[in-house]
Amino acid sequence: MGGSVLTALTGVYGDRPDALRVAGRVASYEELLGAARAVAGDVAGAPAFAVTATASLETVAAVVGGMLAGVPFVPLPPDAGPAEREHILRDSGAVLVDVDFARRGGGGGGDLDGAAAGPGRPALILYTSGTTGPPKGVVLTAEAVAADLDALAEAWQWSAEDTLVHGLPLFHVHGLVLGVLGALRTGSRLVHTGRPTPEAYAEAGGSLYFGVPTVWSRIAGAPAAAAALGGARLLVSGSAALPAPVFRDLERLTGLRPVERYGMTETLITVSGRAGGEVRPGTVGTPLRGIRTRIAAEDGAEIGELQLTGPTLFSGYLGRPEATAAAYTEDGWFRTGDIAAVDEADGVHRIVGRASIDMIKSGGYRIGAGEIENALLDHPKVSEAAVVGLPDADLGQRIVAFVVAEGVTGPELTDFVAAHLSVHKRPREVRFVAAIPRNAMGKPQKKLLLGDA
Repeated sequence: MGGSVLTALTGVYGDRPDALRVAGRVASYEELLGAARAVAGDVAGAPAFAVTATASLETVAAVVGGMLAGVPFVPLPPDAGPAEREHILRDSGAVLVDVDFARRGGGGGGDLDGAAAGPGRPALILYTSGTTGPPKGVVLTAEAVAADLDALAEAWQWSAEDTLVHGLPLFHVHGLVLGVLGALRTGSRLVHTGRPTPEAYAEAGGSLYFGVPTVWSRIAGAPAAAAALGGARLLVSGSAALPAPVFRDLERLTGLRPVERYGMTETLITVSGRAGGEVRPGTVGTPLRGIRTRIAAEDGAEIGELQLTGPTLFSGYLGRPEATAAAYTEDGWFRTGDIAAVDEADGVHRIVGRASIDMIKSGGYRIGAGEIENALLDHPKVSEAAVVGLPDADLGQRIVAFVVAEGVTGPELTDFVAAHLSVHKRPREVRFVAAIPRNAMGKPQKKLLLGDA
């Protein structure tokens, strides 16, 4: 597509009075551009600026304003505690800005073709929490964002004819980059529901819906709301694996097979299912245009670390050259830290889990936790499941399943898994819990479970 990430604001699609609806508030492209130019005027010359990234028109104006001014935008999670906020502001050097969407800037507040930022300059700094230490700032350029959005538009047949609906947080790649900048790149109308409730999704009347597994699970549990999504052309799930039972429920209730995609803050979205293509539960499709992937497997194993390269990758961790260098192999491929397998017949990728916690080595076997979790979720009495490997003197690691379930025993679940998968993949221990702890994007926080182990 070329040109600015903000294609819709150049007038190529005309002005739309209802171009954006965010938490019930409506704005046109012209109104957004005016508000963004006011932000650009406020932050011009700053090293970076931060805004508390609520689900609001103010956050949309902030990210656009940063691009107009050529100043990196740092979205702050609204629920961040004082220590996290202080770390992000100190680490990024960002000035904290309040945005008033009613303010309008003049026509000189920025350059829509990206010249304000200049090629290769930071456009976004998104903070991602690692397994150790404080969150690191992931630096993304407008070029990387544009490359990713164009590849996704191709994969999902995403165009100005669409109405995109989601209710995702605006401080992550999914909600902010795909869910806001994606709409401004493709020209699709955007309806952000505020909260991602089944009722709000049902009422939005979209053609394209984004959600995380928690959202889709709740929609699948509300049959009337799910049926209302049957008029859409594409449902997209990401940020964590979509359980196979939820996939099947959505297909039954909506007539649509959800497309899953894979990505990280550092890489943006790199692998996805395709609109109109074959979609299988438990898979994330094939690499997007411009992306190459490989599996670094040990000793001929079918699964190994997913490594990749392409134009959507980050510029580095802010102020952490050693961490940036460690994220790449000697020959320049990014180490995702995720364990994956690739179907030799059609190149479809399956994400097994994180190398640090989801790769279990038990009794000489390398076992992916995700496969066991999906098997457990196929049991009608199980609503949530998380599988980990704990140290074991005999096996190296023993498979332990944390499950939310009623009316079933641990041995019954162990036998159920053994009947569905290889016997060596059965849990050696089942622990019943009230809930699986998750982060804001619905990803299981297994280390919290391990803290109780």
